[in-house]
Amino acid sequence: MTEGILLPYFTILTTYFSYALLFFFGRLRDFLAGYKGCGSSKPGYAAIGNDFYTRRLYRRIHDCWDRPICSSPDNWFTMVERVRGKGNEAKLKCTGETRRCLNLGSYNYLGFGSYDSFCTPQVIKSLQDYGPSMCSGRLDAGTTAKHVELEEYVAKFLNKEAAMVCGMGFATNSCTLPALISKGTLVISDSLNHTSIVNGVRGSQGKVKVFRHNDPAHLERVVRESIAVGQPRTFRPWKKILIVVEGIYSMEGEICRLAEIVEVKKKYKAYLYLDEAHSIGALGATGRGVCEHCGVDTADVDIMMGTFTKSFGSVGGYVAGSRDLINYLRMQSPGWCYSTSMSVPACQQVISALKVIEGKDQSSKGDKKLTQLKENSNWMRTELRKVGCEVLGDYDSPVMPLMLYNPAKIPAFSRECLKQNLAVVVVGFPATPLLLARARICISAAHTRKDLEYAVQVITEVAHRLGLIYNEKDAILAKKEESAAN
Repeated sequence: MTEGILLPYFTILTTYFSYALLFFFGRLRDFLAGYKGCGSSKPGYAAIGNDFYTRRLYRRIHDCWDRPICSSPDNWFTMVERVRGKGNEAKLKCTGETRRCLNLGSYNYLGFGSYDSFCTPQVIKSLQDYGPSMCSGRLDAGTTAKHVELEEYVAKFLNKEAAMVCGMGFATNSCTLPALISKGTLVISDSLNHTSIVNGVRGSQGKVKVFRHNDPAHLERVVRESIAVGQPRTFRPWKKILIVVEGIYSMEGEICRLAEIVEVKKKYKAYLYLDEAHSIGALGATGRGVCEHCGVDTADVDIMMGTFTKSFGSVGGYVAGSRDLINYLRMQSPGWCYSTSMSVPACQQVISALKVIEGKDQSSKGDKKLTQLKENSNWMRTELRKVGCEVLGDYDSPVMPLMLYNPAKIPAFSRECLKQNLAVVVVGFPATPLLLARARICISAAHTRKDLEYAVQVITEVAHRLGLIYNEKDAILAKKEESAAN
C-alpha cells in the first residue's frame, strides 16, 4: 500500500522488475560507453544536469513532455510535431508540421485561457494603455490602479479583509511561507503538498512534521503529540503551529477534508494555511473554492493562497487574510517586495474573469461555465471507471489521475494517445512515488460532451491495448447498476 492505494502484488512485482531492468541496462550502457561519471564537455569540470536518471531513463522518453503548441490552450489546440534522431543524446527536432489535438492536459478549468468576448477586449485595451510589463517591483514603480483593484476584488470575492498579488504562482507559496514561519514555529504539512509549499517550508527557520495525506485523525494526533513534547532539546512550547493543506491535490485529484481539519485547527488553537491553486474557481456553486464546496466559513481559514493560472487564464497568485497579516507580508515577502510586478493585462484578465464568474458581465456565462465544469468532470470520471481504469480523486474535482504504474506504460500511453490526436500529461518518478506512475487528465468547461466521448473512446482502446484495466470487476458492477437504473 502506498499513500492509501492498495496495489496488487503482481503490479508491484512487475513494476519493480521493470525499473530493475532499466537500471541494469542503463549501467551496462554506461560501462560499454566508457562513461566515467563526469560527462562534462569541459575537461576537469563536473557535469551539470547529467545524472544517471536523466541520462538513461528520462532522455529515452523525453518526447512525451515539453511538446510545443502554437495556439491558445482551448479544448482543442495545435501542437508542433517533432522527431527524434538516433542515440540516447539525440535532440528533438521540429518537422514544421502541426497536429490538432484534444487538450486533456491544460489547467484551463473555466475556459478563460482562450478568446473570451468579454475578457479579451478589455485585456487588449489594458495592453494598449499600460504596455506588456511594469519593469519594476511593487515597492518601486510597479503598482497601478489595476493592481489595487485586483487585490480589493480578490479580498471581497473571498470575504477577507485584504489580499496581495504576486507575479508567479509558485513563488506565492515559496516566498510567503518563509515570511510566516519564524524560529520556534512548527509547520504540520500534508504529506502530498505541492513542491512550492515544500520549498517554502524548507527555506524557513521553523520545524516541520507531516501527517498522512488528507487524514484529519492523524493530523490531530501529530498536533497533540507536538504540543505535549514541545520544541526539540529545549522542550519549550511552540510559539505557533501552522497547518498547511491544499484545496485540491493536483497529483491526486482529491478534495481536502477541510471541515474536519478546521475542527482540529480550532481545538488546538493552530493557524491554517490553505493553498487553493487548483480549487479556486473550480469548486463551489459560485466558484469560491473549497471553503464554499465544504461549507466552511473563510473566517476559519487564517491564510488563503491561490493562483490565477488555472481557473482565470492568467498568471500570478494571491494571499488573502486579515489586514494586519497582509500589511506584514507586503514588507516581508520577497515575492511581493522584490519580484517584478504582475503585468497590467494579466491583472485585467483576472478582474474580467471574476466579473464573468459573478455575472457582472450582464450574462449567465459564469454560471454556465461552473455548471459545465462540474458536469464534465463527474461524467468523465464515471465513464473512465466504467471502463475499468484505476482513477483517483473525488467527484467534482476536475483533476483525475489515471494510474499506469509500470514505467514502460508511461511513454506507451502518451504516444498511443497522441497518435489518435489526444494530448495527455503523463507523470512518473520523481514527481510521484516510484510505483505510482499515472496520466493526469484535466477537464475544462470548454470541453463539449462530444470531446469527452471521443477522449473516453481513445482511452478505452489504449487502456485495453496496454493492459490498464485494473478494476474490471468494479467496471462490470458499475455497468450492471447503470442497466438496473435504466
